[in-house]
Amino acid sequence: MPNSSSSPTRPVNVAVVGLGFMGVTHLRAYLDNPLARVVAVCGGTRLPIDGILAGVSGNIQTTEDIDLGSEVKVYHKLDDLLRDPDVQLVDLCTPTTVHMEQAIAALRAGKHVLCEKPLARKSAEARKMREVADESIGYLMPAMCMRFWPGWSWLKQVVEEKTFGKILAASFRRMSEMPSWSQNDTYSSANDLGGALFDLHIHDTDFINHLFGYPQQVSSSGVAGQSGAIHHVVTQYHYPDGPVVHSEGSWLLKQGFHMSYTVHCEHATLDYDLARGSEALIVTESGQAPRVIKSEGTDGYTMEIDYILNCVAHQRPPNAVTAYDGVAALQICEAEEQSVHTNKPVII
Repeated sequence: MPNSSSSPTRPVNVAVVGLGFMGVTHLRAYLDNPLARVVAVCGGTRLPIDGILAGVSGNIQTTEDIDLGSEVKVYHKLDDLLRDPDVQLVDLCTPTTVHMEQAIAALRAGKHVLCEKPLARKSAEARKMREVADESIGYLMPAMCMRFWPGWSWLKQVVEEKTFGKILAASFRRMSEMPSWSQNDTYSSANDLGGALFDLHIHDTDFINHLFGYPQQVSSSGVAGQSGAIHHVVTQYHYPDGPVVHSEGSWLLKQGFHMSYTVHCEHATLDYDLARGSEALIVTESGQAPRVIKSEGTDGYTMEIDYILNCVAHQRPPNAVTAYDGVAALQICEAEEQSVHTNKPVII
């Protein structure tokens, strides 16, 4: 995503709330970005000890310890952090169940908010967050990192510009081991986090909406745990005048993490597979040998954080991904959830 050509004179003061894998990942991106100044952190159980925040493992990588130094303030309660006048941007990396309450409190305290996906468990809750944001001086941006991920942001550009002609069909896959916090199938119940559908698959649902717009209806099948949480989902997104589109999301992978897409255009096939590393993205045009496309940037986390920092620093509301997009992704996922449980297509 392009940044403003003018550089701000001051960095943005950031507080990260929730210090699990995603919080640590975001912290590292802020510490590496000259536009950011981490002034505070807040956590319930994981907190820095003598300025050192221990690393944590996640579905893509394991992070190393982070040295925050002695000047970063440590809060146990969000209310205390929100009273800190130094904090401009609050980054919420907390469980989905508390997103609405925390985001609304931060917005009403005059802070900008970057909120991890999904914005909430229910679209009705996300709409409340959006409504408060619309009336606040602060920005609310959902952390939909795939919109910024190298090779995926490129795909958005070539689809918009019809670089390889009309899109005929597209498929997306995102598969992971079941997170450790969901192993007992209670914390991730349908009434809590919604399983892989809302925690993992929502990335592809959002990106499909980003590429092709709101689908007319969805047809989904899946595997649910004892709680009703959907741990594996396959969805067909129906576009009457558009391409054939489907995606698969899962927590049933026994080891590792997989992320890919294949897009068939009139004049080329675009194939991305994270497992290929530096050769993740391959384009095969009609009558030509396959070629590797080298994507710019590091990862979507770093790019999305750089984007929101620029928005705050230059007082420019984010438009690469908005609270409205966060609500839309939830509405589509809710339709997918209904389709899985009823075994019928759902009109959105």
